[in-house]
Amino acid sequence: MPSLSEMLSKARRAVLRHGVSEADADELVQEAFLKIEQYERAHQARSREALLVKAAVNLSIDQLRRRARAPFVGHDGIDLLADQSQPDPSQIVEERARLRHASRGLETLPERTRRILLMRRLDDLSYAEIARREQMSVAAVEKQVARATLQLMRWMDGW
Repeated sequence: MPSLSEMLSKARRAVLRHGVSEADADELVQEAFLKIEQYERAHQARSREALLVKAAVNLSIDQLRRRARAPFVGHDGIDLLADQSQPDPSQIVEERARLRHASRGLETLPERTRRILLMRRLDDLSYAEIARREQMSVAAVEKQVARATLQLMRWMDGW
């Protein structure tokens, strides 16, 4: 009587001969083994090895038929076909809610602080340029940006 590893190897080779990929072969043999384990609880098998090989081959044939009918169903790389540059609808809804919350947080800032922060973060102006526009020192602009950023971080905490 062959050992379990010999039986599994024989079933694997049989499945590979039927055109199943290396990655799928192990899964099919494992599934076949589980099926014969369940079968043997209620029935007596004359040859466990033959039953395992036949079950694995039958599963491989079923898999090939399913793939022929629906080539993309169950395909591991199907997610690669999706447009990864577009977020899914739930992400869009979540990000819009986050943006509304951030907008409300911006409204809590004093007008000048908000203006300075937006010039720095959105307009990408340098601290020196903002200081000149607002007639402030560079250090004062840096403090305003730091305080506004800290306040907004606290506002957004938990979102």
